[in-house]
Amino acid sequence: MTVRLVVVSHSEKIADGAVELAAQMAPDVVILPAGGTDDGRIGTSLEKVMAALEQAAGGDGVVVLTDLGSAVMTAESAVEFLPDPDSVLLADAPLVEGLVAAAVAAQSGADATGVKQAAEAVRRAPAPEVPAEAEMSGPPEAAGDFALVNQAGMHARPAAKIAGGLAGMDADVTVNGVDGASMTGLMTLGAGKGSVLHVEAWGPDAGKAVKYVGGLVEAGFGEP
Repeated sequence: MTVRLVVVSHSEKIADGAVELAAQMAPDVVILPAGGTDDGRIGTSLEKVMAALEQAAGGDGVVVLTDLGSAVMTAESAVEFLPDPDSVLLADAPLVEGLVAAAVAAQSGADATGVKQAAEAVRRAPAPEVPAEAEMSGPPEAAGDFALVNQAGMHARPAAKIAGGLAGMDADVTVNGVDGASMTGLMTLGAGKGSVLHVEAWGPDAGKAVKYVGGLVEAGFGEP
């Protein structure tokens, strides 16, 4: 069982395309589109959203991502009609980047709260230094250096895998000084093949977090 995702957009094509993209990185996660109106126009449909939410029920919770303001209102209204509205969380995140991060987090086994946090983390500004909480706790509890071996280096897919997995862990993690749970922060590193990622972590899952990042890097993120 994994957390399931619903995408609410004013455009059926945007919803379908975002789902297709995210599915490439999270093949085991149920991701359902609810885009456009019932007659194919630009807009949102309460009936479409409710149908998607009902179809998504039965997993380990549902996280909804939306594009524009009225999509949020439509999603909120649909949730109110559900028999268990607490099983659905609405993420305040950019639709495409947030969906990718959420899908990777769900694929990694994060719970609904962790998946929501992974989606919302993509809008964080990159942390120039160690996070405040970690800085206060002294030297890192775990650390490691890992050289990128995949040809494309740190692009969207690897960044989403790292951020998504770390978002579900009880640890503060930095990668070359930026927040490891921030997909956009990791992408700003511009790290190419051969670049070394210096990972530092604090908290109960510090060792697990460093091992997770190291495993992804050493496996080339499953890429050539």
